Amino acid sequence: MSVDSAQAHDPRTREISTSLNTTMMRRILASSFLGSMIEFYDFILFATASSFVFSQVFFTDLPATLGTFLSFTILAAGYVARPLGGAVFGHFGDRLGRKGVLVTTMLLMGATTFAIGLLPPTAAIGIAAPILLTVFRVIQGLAVGGEWGGAMLIALEHAPSSRRGFAASFANMGGPAGAIFATIMVSLFTILPDEQFIAWGWRIPFLFSAVLVLIGLLVRLKVHESPLFARLEEKAEERKAPLLEIVTRHPKGLVLGVIAGMSSYTVQGLMTVWGLSYVLDQGLDSTHTLWVKALGAACTVVVVWFASRLSDRIGRRPIMIAGMLCGAALAFPVMTLLDLGALWAFALALILTQGIVQGSIFGPFGAFCAELFPTRVRYTGSSLVYQLSSTVGAGFTPMLATGIVALAGGSLWLLAITWIVVFLIAVAAILGTREGRELDLEGEMR
Repeated sequence: MSVDSAQAHDPRTREISTSLNTTMMRRILASSFLGSMIEFYDFILFATASSFVFSQVFFTDLPATLGTFLSFTILAAGYVARPLGGAVFGHFGDRLGRKGVLVTTMLLMGATTFAIGLLPPTAAIGIAAPILLTVFRVIQGLAVGGEWGGAMLIALEHAPSSRRGFAASFANMGGPAGAIFATIMVSLFTILPDEQFIAWGWRIPFLFSAVLVLIGLLVRLKVHESPLFARLEEKAEERKAPLLEIVTRHPKGLVLGVIAGMSSYTVQGLMTVWGLSYVLDQGLDSTHTLWVKALGAACTVVVVWFASRLSDRIGRRPIMIAGMLCGAALAFPVMTLLDLGALWAFALALILTQGIVQGSIFGPFGAFCAELFPTRVRYTGSSLVYQLSSTVGAGFTPMLATGIVALAGGSLWLLAITWIVVFLIAVAAILGTREGRELDLEGEMR
C-alpha cells in the first residue's frame, strides 16, 4: 500500500467536513437521525404503553389507579438508568470511540424491546412478569443513555463549525420522530377491539423494533469514526477516567447543563405521559388522542429543525431562553386547555408545549451540551447532562404530577405554578453558562 493510500485510510488524517452536503456527511447525519429515532421509538413506546396498557396486563389484581401508578414507577426506572448508561457507555465512547458504542447500544435496545413484546402477562407467570418488565425497562434506560451522546457527537464532530448546531440536532430530531412512529404504531392497533388489543395487539409495535434495528445497523456500520476522537487515540492514557474528570474539573457545566435541560423534559413527561393519561381518564378516545400526540411530536421535529439552524446564527442560549420563557408564560393556559377535556384543546396544548416550547429548547440542546466539555470527555459529559436532565425532568414528572394534582384536590393550579418555577430556574442556569457557538473545538487538539 502506498503512503498516500495508507494516509487516506488512517482515521487520524481525516479532516472535519467543510460541508454537510457530502456522501459521508449525509450518511453520518442519517445514522445520527435513524439511530436516535429507533432508540426513542423503543423508549417512548414503553412510555405510551405505560399510560393505558401495562396496568391491564401486568397489574390486573390491583385498583386501576394503583396499577397506573406502578406502571409509571417502572417507566421512571428506565429514566433512572439513563444517567448510568450515559456514564458507562460514555466512558467507553471516550476511551475506545463513538462508533462501536453506538452499534452496541442499538443492538441492546432492539433486543430488549423485542423481549418486552414476548413477555407473558401476570396471569400466566405471576409476579415474574412485572419483575421482568422492570428489568427490561432498566436495560432500555442503559441503552438509550449511551445512544444519544454518541449519535449527537459523531455528527457534531464531523461537521463544520458554522453548522455544528444543525448537525447535532439530527439526533434531537430523531427522538420526536421515534415518538411519532411509536405513537402511530400503537394507535393503529388500538383500532382493534379492546380485548384483542390488550391480549396481543399492543405487542406488535414492540416486536417490530427488530426490523428497525436491522435498518439502522446497515446505515450505522458504514459511518466513519469521529475525526476529533481519532486524533486523541494516542493519548488514551490521559482519558482513563472520563467520569472522574467531569466531576472534578467540569462540575459547573454538568450541574448547570442538567438544570437547563430538565425544563424540556418536564414538558415531555408532563404532556405526553401524565397529560395523555389525564385526558384519557376524562373520556377522550385513545386512538384519536394518540394521533394528536403524534401531531405534537411532528411539530417538535419542525421546530427543532429551525431552532437549531437559528442557533448557528445567533447562539444556543438566546433560543433556549426564549423557549423557557414561553413555557413559563403558557403554564396556566395549557392547564386550562387540559381541563376542558376536548380533543382540540389537547391538540392545541401539545402544539404549544411539545411543539414550540420543547422544540425551541431541544433544537440547540445537543450542541449546547457538547460545547460544555472538551473532546477527550465530551461523550461522557454531554451524555450525563442529557440523561440526568431527562431523569429529573421526565422520569419522575408523571408520578409527581399525579401527586401534586391530588394534593390540590384535583385542581391543576399547583401543577402550573410548579411548572413555572422549573422554567425560571432553568433560565437562571442557562445564564450561568458560556455561549459555545463560536468555540474552536479543534483548538484543544493542538
